[in-house]
Amino acid sequence: MNKRILAGALIMATSVGLSVSGIAFADNDNRDIGNDNSSIDNDSRYRGNNNSSIDNDSRDRGRSDSGRKGKYKLFKRTATVPVVTNQLYVTECGSCHFAYQPGWLPVRSWRTMMRELDQHFDENAELDQESRDAITKYLAAEAADVISNRKSRKILRSIRGTDAPQRISTLRYMLRKHDEIPKRLIEGNKKVGSAANCAACHTEAAAGIFNEHGVKIPGYGHWDD
Repeated sequence: MNKRILAGALIMATSVGLSVSGIAFADNDNRDIGNDNSSIDNDSRYRGNNNSSIDNDSRDRGRSDSGRKGKYKLFKRTATVPVVTNQLYVTECGSCHFAYQPGWLPVRSWRTMMRELDQHFDENAELDQESRDAITKYLAAEAADVISNRKSRKILRSIRGTDAPQRISTLRYMLRKHDEIPKRLIEGNKKVGSAANCAACHTEAAAGIFNEHGVKIPGYGHWDD
């Protein structure tokens, strides 16, 4: 009888022990699962950070593109100078010669020229005070050293120091651009006469376009150096 009771007690003790172990293992499993979930959350956050980095890269590229566009826009290659937009200037000055775009000369040159209209290339080209002031203001506001224009900047670099040249056809820039054209086609050409007569050969001169593709010399034809 006592042996049976002892055996039953041992069996119960073993069952209880196994149950406790099972509960402990289950808790450990749950903790492991929790850790796995935490890892998943961390992975998600990591992926989120990566997405954030991608977004930042995209924004950086956007800023870079914007900067490049702005730069290219500001320093865009061009063979033009801004067109004349002042009708008074066209009427008063263009009636005697080609109305040069203000971007051909610096402010100091235009102001000197407008002060000396009574001796304008050996001619008296005086204007009333109101007209002279209005034209001077326009020329100074659109001069080569004021506007952001690549061609005008090249012209400026051909002018020495603080010189204030008035004759555009004798600028070093102009002489260099025309040095391959025989004089017989310019000075010796009655329909041209001088390099100052831009519109005679540059078919789009009034639009500020002076590239070689638009050059058509009277009595000769298209010029391409």
